[in-house]
Amino acid sequence: MTRDSTPMVPVGVSLSIIIVSHNTRSVLERCLSTAIGSRLAPGWEVIVVDNGSSDGSAEMVRSAYPTATVIENSRNLGFARANNQGMALAAGRYVLLLNSDALAPPLSLDALIDFMERHPDAGACGPRLERPDGTPQEFGFGDDPSLGYLLRRGLVRLVCRRALHEWGAGRTGPMDWVSGACLMVRHEVIDQVGTLDEKFFMYFEDNDWCMRIRQAGWKVYYYSEVSVTHLGGRSRSDTSPVQEAYYRSLRYLYAKHFSRLSQATLCIALIPYRWLVGR
Repeated sequence: MTRDSTPMVPVGVSLSIIIVSHNTRSVLERCLSTAIGSRLAPGWEVIVVDNGSSDGSAEMVRSAYPTATVIENSRNLGFARANNQGMALAAGRYVLLLNSDALAPPLSLDALIDFMERHPDAGACGPRLERPDGTPQEFGFGDDPSLGYLLRRGLVRLVCRRALHEWGAGRTGPMDWVSGACLMVRHEVIDQVGTLDEKFFMYFEDNDWCMRIRQAGWKVYYYSEVSVTHLGGRSRSDTSPVQEAYYRSLRYLYAKHFSRLSQATLCIALIPYRWLVGR
């Protein structure tokens, strides 16, 4: 069961901001305050999808940000499905997936829109993600997780004791994928390739989406000149359930996009790979 409180959508919406929240009231309020400020920018709409929170998140949004649309789910439907609910209502020429713990000021979002306008081949783009101390977040962009890529990443971690990517490097340009923590997509691209695959429980739904966007002939850009603070932007948790969800999603990604030989090789290679990367 869901409940909607849906204000009238303005004509000519340029940007739809979709924020999924599950018991994140305090950071959600900071997220909204940063993106909206004293008032919502003309031509923008905000859609908050509350995934069964018990902390009063939905009530806070309705009270403090009455211009926002609220979708209130009675239980946690997951990241992909909740974002898809928001996309079903989105009217903007551009759609932004924004984590509830990401701080994206209007100037940064304007810059992303301007970048998309100046790059008509861009189906999607994402900014540089930073931690609260200003250091770059890991896994803000990257290459497809092919067998060769995973091997290089594991060997660099083992031999050089460092990450494969220089996450803070200024390298604006096409990438295989950018993080779903702050991901802007053209609405026409969503109409063409579809929304997020709800079979991903967590992890790799943004990789899969970016792969489908590229397969449809569009480019995915990393725009390093724009930064967004990601309060929860850390390397993934070491807890066993989260690790297992990560590798389960990776195997599903391979089932969708890679050959059967690659799938079989992955299952075998994950044993030494997990030892190499310490996961």
